[in-house]
Amino acid sequence: MRLIHNMTTIAECSTPDCSPPNRAIKIAVIGGGGVGKTALVVRFLTRRFIGDYERNAGNLYSREVQVDGEQVSLQVQDTPGVEMSDNGAVLSDHVSCSLQWADAVVLVYSVTDRRSFDLVSQLHQRVAQCGSGGPPVVLLANKADLVHLRGVDPQQGPLLAGALGCAFYEVSASEDYSQVHEAFHRLCCQLAKRRPPASQPAEKRRPKSPNMQDLKRRFKQALSAKVRTVTSV
Repeated sequence: MRLIHNMTTIAECSTPDCSPPNRAIKIAVIGGGGVGKTALVVRFLTRRFIGDYERNAGNLYSREVQVDGEQVSLQVQDTPGVEMSDNGAVLSDHVSCSLQWADAVVLVYSVTDRRSFDLVSQLHQRVAQCGSGGPPVVLLANKADLVHLRGVDPQQGPLLAGALGCAFYEVSASEDYSQVHEAFHRLCCQLAKRRPPASQPAEKRRPKSPNMQDLKRRFKQALSAKVRTVTSV
């Protein structure tokens, strides 16, 4: 089954002939709560739109794909919504770890939510602090189909993207798969052209996914509790 419809550069590897991936492409999707991050990720990876999700728990989605003829493991980290306080953006540990982990970032706001748009500049500052200049970024304005609820003018997204120096797409996860695909595809192609330094293998360039870190932490807690119980007996 093809992962990307009508595209020859990115395809899901679902046949026995596919060799193991040579490297991983890691993308984190960041934005305010309720902007449609999970819907965008699922739309990109499966071409399906699901309108109702449980509270975002920050799932990691993984697929083996081909990008411009190279076999890669594509990992997309969904993240819980970032909240805004009087002192600015409040990033959870999960979001902070995701920024350190990712090779590229998709920043998302909803055209129906002005606060989510105002949050983007602060999130971009956090991204830029990761490494030398930060990873590549694409800005996505979601829910473009909800014209009657629009709270962000159409020209403001491109202007902000220009100021931040990143690509911009206004999309509708519910109605338009092609633009969602194009945004993620742009990052995949950018990253596929990059080669990790010979002395620093790709597997060691970034920390592990926040999901894996959380699982290890829970395992250690459970093991510690079991040891304490045995000792007391």
